[in-house]
Amino acid sequence: MKVLVLGGVAAGTKIAAKLMREDRSNEVTVLNKGKDISYAGCGLPYYVGHVIEDREQLIVNTPEKYSRLTGVKVLTQTEAVKVDPAAKQVTAVDLPTGKESVYDYDKLVISVGASPVKPPIEGCDLENVFFMRTPEDAIRLREVTDSGQIKRAVVVGAGYIGLEIAENLKLLGIRPFVLDMAPNALPGFDTEMASYVEGKLQESGIPVVTGVTVTGIEGEGKAERVVTSRKAYKADLVVLSAGIRPNTAFLEGSGIEMFKGTILTDEFGQTNLPDVYAAGDCAMVHNALTGKAAWSPMGSTANIDGRLIARNIMGAGIGYRGSLGTAVCKLPGLNVGRTGLTEAQAAAEGFRPVSVVTVVDDKAHYYPGAGSFIIKMIADRESLRLLGIQVLGAGAVDKVVDIAVCGIMMKAALPDLADMDLAYAPPFSTAIHPFSHTLNVLMNKINGNFETFTPAEYAAGAAEGYRVVDACLVPSIEGAPYVDLTRVEGLVDGLDPEEKLLLVCNKGKRAYLLQNRMKFYGYKNTRVLEGGITFTDVEA
Repeated sequence: MKVLVLGGVAAGTKIAAKLMREDRSNEVTVLNKGKDISYAGCGLPYYVGHVIEDREQLIVNTPEKYSRLTGVKVLTQTEAVKVDPAAKQVTAVDLPTGKESVYDYDKLVISVGASPVKPPIEGCDLENVFFMRTPEDAIRLREVTDSGQIKRAVVVGAGYIGLEIAENLKLLGIRPFVLDMAPNALPGFDTEMASYVEGKLQESGIPVVTGVTVTGIEGEGKAERVVTSRKAYKADLVVLSAGIRPNTAFLEGSGIEMFKGTILTDEFGQTNLPDVYAAGDCAMVHNALTGKAAWSPMGSTANIDGRLIARNIMGAGIGYRGSLGTAVCKLPGLNVGRTGLTEAQAAAEGFRPVSVVTVVDDKAHYYPGAGSFIIKMIADRESLRLLGIQVLGAGAVDKVVDIAVCGIMMKAALPDLADMDLAYAPPFSTAIHPFSHTLNVLMNKINGNFETFTPAEYAAGAAEGYRVVDACLVPSIEGAPYVDLTRVEGLVDGLDPEEKLLLVCNKGKRAYLLQNRMKFYGYKNTRVLEGGITFTDVEA
């Protein structure tokens, strides 16, 4: 079987290699526009920051090495410019010579990826304005930052790559500002979680300005200022990381169905045309929770979906189970991870979401290096099905996220995930795992045993009319009456059982214990602020 693969970074090389492993008699050819194939795009920010020193470490395989390993024929600097599904032919141009050639196929895979969005503003072509998509982008940026002439940088885009670039610029002694037109950084996180991260970035020396539109880049020959809808920011260099756009313009008129330039596929990775498949950043998959078409431009999605497509081309008929938008990101002193639906997305999809925010130990508190996780867990109030999780902390947030992925993909309800025998030893976790701990708290909330305000509800004014009670380990909230829960053996002097009381401690646990005790002694209107003063600034 003759299979033609357009694009050779993540999905393309995975599909081609798997096809040859499935049947060595296949004739598989990869056409790739760039010089490099199979490079580690997600590692580019760390090359800029010298965390990864050598360029060669970013290149998973050279065309020659890959061909020897797999038996796939690779043609680089070869750009597909036309697809003729009726004739089963692709026209491509050899970029160094400009010569056109026509390639026949039995099966076609389109995995041409995406390119950075170039904002429609003046100044994008000035010197010291960079994108971050290919190894060449990272190499050019590092050459400039290593010159010692760069003091200030503006990163446009507060997504994962933008924030990782900002962190690595800061490692080089460069002062970064991050700008984004969205209301918050980190797509895929609920507002209160994203706002918390923005505050921590500010403390680490990386200001993030959201809700601002970049209108131009100015300078005499090179970037000197970024002009926005609010003010201008001085900059010795600018990194544009404001999104990507699928490289599918050449498919216009081919009959391949697309949505906003992204190729629509079924669960088997096939397009609306026979024998034509698509994968990677240029293609749609579907959301595992909602079943709706979803764009998941992640290397993980490209590889998972790509492997299945190769098997389906060989007749396996295996449906892709879907994407959850799972992501993890390293930031200064704080790792962030998420999967599934946010609370806002869950409500929009017709679920009745209920959530809880916990601050829990990430390993035994007495073990050196122990810290905390901030976890937001979201479930459907009626079915108790787990819908999503968001995790912040200095430790291994990916562990908690991955447990949630397993639960969501198995369509598990909270009781299905309770009391799991998860790994425990002091250097790794707590006796009751942070995931299980948070699940227990959420179940207590659903059952009415834990009555709370979420940080989002508190920020929206839900606690108006409540009197703040300081339940911290030591008095910590100025102007609030302090209650030591260990001394509560009845009614508390100065606190009426009918009074609306907001119990606030450092993390939420002591306030819960106090609420439990006060309920026993007749207090009827208490609420606990989830996450305590660790997550929310509280005034009496």
